[in-house]
Amino acid sequence: MTLENYAQISNYAVASATIVLALAFVAYVAQWGFARGVAPDRELVAAGGGEAPPSAPVERSNMAGGIGLSLSTLAAVILFIGLLTRGLAAERVPWGNMYEFGCAATFAALLVYLLLERVWDIEWAGPFITGVGTVVLGASAMVYVPAGPLVPALHSYWLVIHVFSAIISGAAFLVGAAASVLYLVKSRAERNTPDGERTGFLWRIPSSAKIDQVAYRVHAFAFPIWTFAALISGPIWAQYAWGRYWGWDPKEVWAFITWVVYAGYLHARATAGWKGKAAAIIALIGFATFVFNFVGVNLFVGGMHSYAK
Repeated sequence: MTLENYAQISNYAVASATIVLALAFVAYVAQWGFARGVAPDRELVAAGGGEAPPSAPVERSNMAGGIGLSLSTLAAVILFIGLLTRGLAAERVPWGNMYEFGCAATFAALLVYLLLERVWDIEWAGPFITGVGTVVLGASAMVYVPAGPLVPALHSYWLVIHVFSAIISGAAFLVGAAASVLYLVKSRAERNTPDGERTGFLWRIPSSAKIDQVAYRVHAFAFPIWTFAALISGPIWAQYAWGRYWGWDPKEVWAFITWVVYAGYLHARATAGWKGKAAAIIALIGFATFVFNFVGVNLFVGGMHSYAK
């Protein structure tokens, strides 16, 4: 098979994964919609003492959630094929520009989500992960570049190490942002909704305290990896490529800003015992700086990293 064939397969796979991921998002939204009006503490006990079958809305909601999870898994598999064939077409690791980074980061986010869904049952994060993933894949297609060799500065094993660690930490930050958003929604509902009006899928997911705990654990996992990417492997690669460890390039500055915000988030939670709204908002600010570093700096600011567009 020729390199052009691999490139075509990759393009078809990424496009297919985008469609499948969009369908997964629709299924997750339907899961929430079908559960509208369903009470969380509905007794599923039949008159004879056995379990009663779930109501039709609950059945439809559960089915939609199962479809969303299956489609998310399928999208991850297809996207992996797209990344693999992209790497074969380019004869290098498939994360050398914005298009490839977007595809690889989306795959990593799906992988982190699917793994944590099995461990912590975080299916409630599905709409956020699939929705953002669909947008990222669509936006990545807008900056598509054909598979090919890298510029000389990127010819280094640090490309594998530095960018891979940024992808993994970014994927975990996305899951943490999803948990933070849902925490804000759920905690507000817990404060303002009387017991008798608590119906819908929002009340069939864990409490805001448990969601907050998931957010903290995910960020605690991601932060050391981002520290390595932004403050260790990045400067080492800069020394190798440009002859200096730090030059206040826009991307370096925003990577440091992201590190400072997340460091503040974890420090506040560890020392001051911050939980709740304030911590969630800081986490979302950190994610916003990460996204700006990936999108805004590359497209609108420029700098020495501009060749990675």
